Amino acid sequence: MTSRIAKVEVLPIRMPADRTWFASGYDETIVVRLTDEDGRTGFGDAYASIDAVGAFLTMPTTSMWSHNIPDLLVGQDPLETAHLWDRMYEGTLFPGRRGIAVHAISAVDIALHDLAARQIGVPVYKLLGGHRRPAITPYATIFPGLVGDRSMRQVMDAIGKQFDTAIAMGFRALKMEVLFYEHVTDAQLVELIKEGRRMIGDDIILPIDFGYRWRNWHDAKWVIDRIADCDIFFAEAPLQHDDLAGHARLAAACPVRIGGAEFAATRWETLEWLERGKVSVIQAGISRAGGFTELRRIADQAEYYGAEVVTLAWHTGITAAAARQFQVTAVNAPVIEYFPPALFESPLRRELVSPEPQVVNGSIALPIEPGLGITLNEEIVRKYTVKLG
Repeated sequence: MTSRIAKVEVLPIRMPADRTWFASGYDETIVVRLTDEDGRTGFGDAYASIDAVGAFLTMPTTSMWSHNIPDLLVGQDPLETAHLWDRMYEGTLFPGRRGIAVHAISAVDIALHDLAARQIGVPVYKLLGGHRRPAITPYATIFPGLVGDRSMRQVMDAIGKQFDTAIAMGFRALKMEVLFYEHVTDAQLVELIKEGRRMIGDDIILPIDFGYRWRNWHDAKWVIDRIADCDIFFAEAPLQHDDLAGHARLAAACPVRIGGAEFAATRWETLEWLERGKVSVIQAGISRAGGFTELRRIADQAEYYGAEVVTLAWHTGITAAAARQFQVTAVNAPVIEYFPPALFESPLRRELVSPEPQVVNGSIALPIEPGLGITLNEEIVRKYTVKLG
């Protein structure tokens, strides 16, 4: 039985973290927790600045086009997810309809789906139309931090260790992050990617993340042409994020799928990537692009354009759980990003929620628990929730 939303909490969480990964020495997320009239809760989070998102979520209502988000939600039925998404999107026209506004709506939308699914006792994916694939297929992101003071030999050794760990954990798809920038030439980068392929063998799916390395599509093409024989699944972030014309030229000229739209918010931005950027893989994040409601629209839109969706899911266990629920519902989402805690030096990723699913022969079983299927660690929430402003 469903009941209406009684309370909206905004929980900015900031935990100490390894400076190799987080220059500030902290990792952070902003959690939105909804409580219904019967005391049931649902939660979601946003992969964005907690100060900016927190300010957006808590600012007072000032006009018909600038509403306080909790004011829009209290008293509403959480099952009406699409209606509430539109209510939030249209009710915040004045302060902004892209960027921070959509990141905030993403957290709320994930929480709405979690609460609604818990109310009726089903996993979130059933609210999204049910599973359209038999299991979840994750790829492990392999990234032992930026180069820093290490030699490239040390970095490649660290990548090799993470490859081995991920394969031993059951992964059969691994994304190699090559955020080496000024530390290597393009020719050296080609050899390092080829070394990465040799490390894992021929049977592992291998996307490559270039981290926005190039400003000229010709330079990107030069490298991608020379690694095409490595059976690269897709090339992520080869050019500057907003260079849609360059992406289109690269996509037309390259033998490898080109990915983009990692930081896009809403289907309106991803439409630009499909029509102008001509990418084959849309990488919009579930906790940035608008939550479940908007990512389903993005997936349907991408299918119309013959493109695939591989959602950004880099940050917390909440985002990871949401990505798992989404992937089984989309016919054009062949894999999802998955950053297992064993490979990620972040207490926030390890400790905020549980449980962590097991990967068996490259797959994760369909979720069976209600909602997102995870539990928020209340001790962590109490200890590390901070005041903003």
